[in-house]
Amino acid sequence: MEAILDAGLLLQIDFPSLVSAWDTESNRVDLAGYRKWTESRIAHLNHALRGLPEDRIRFHTCYGVNFGPRVTDLQLTDIIDLIFTIKAGGYSFEAANPRHDHEFHLFERAKLPNGKILIPGAVTHSNVMIEHPQLVADRIERWSNVVGRENLIFGNDCGFQSTAGNSEIPITVAWAKLKALGEGARLAALRT
Repeated sequence: MEAILDAGLLLQIDFPSLVSAWDTESNRVDLAGYRKWTESRIAHLNHALRGLPEDRIRFHTCYGVNFGPRVTDLQLTDIIDLIFTIKAGGYSFEAANPRHDHEFHLFERAKLPNGKILIPGAVTHSNVMIEHPQLVADRIERWSNVVGRENLIFGNDCGFQSTAGNSEIPITVAWAKLKALGEGARLAALRT
């Protein structure tokens, strides 16, 4: 990790199972038990990150890359306070996935810690539909209105590496989604 930071790069920690494990663990534990499990994982992660500059670290979690119905996804409201304890400067998560597109409302009442940024997805890897740039701009605007544009960076929900080029998402779809993200960001910039 230090070599990455010493090279002048940002370090991204990908930990999808921090949230996606709920789909398997919820059969064994309730939400309180899952939060306790999550706290122990975060303690290990923070130990590994000790002494590193938080402003150069991004943390990413997601709900997995499957195309399933995903009606049991853990909601961000159930875990955001724990995510904010991770020693990182930015937090990346799914926000364009149809099961999570509403979660910007959480930040109407949850406070973003000082000096931290959110990196919500504005295009999703969870379906093959190409988001219209206007929809991307709308998502950017909604998040900006509740968190402040200075506290945001937008991206895709998750990387397309695990899905692009396979039978779920052709690489042409992944590129088209990234193009929609760029065009939507341009539209949003003109609005504000």
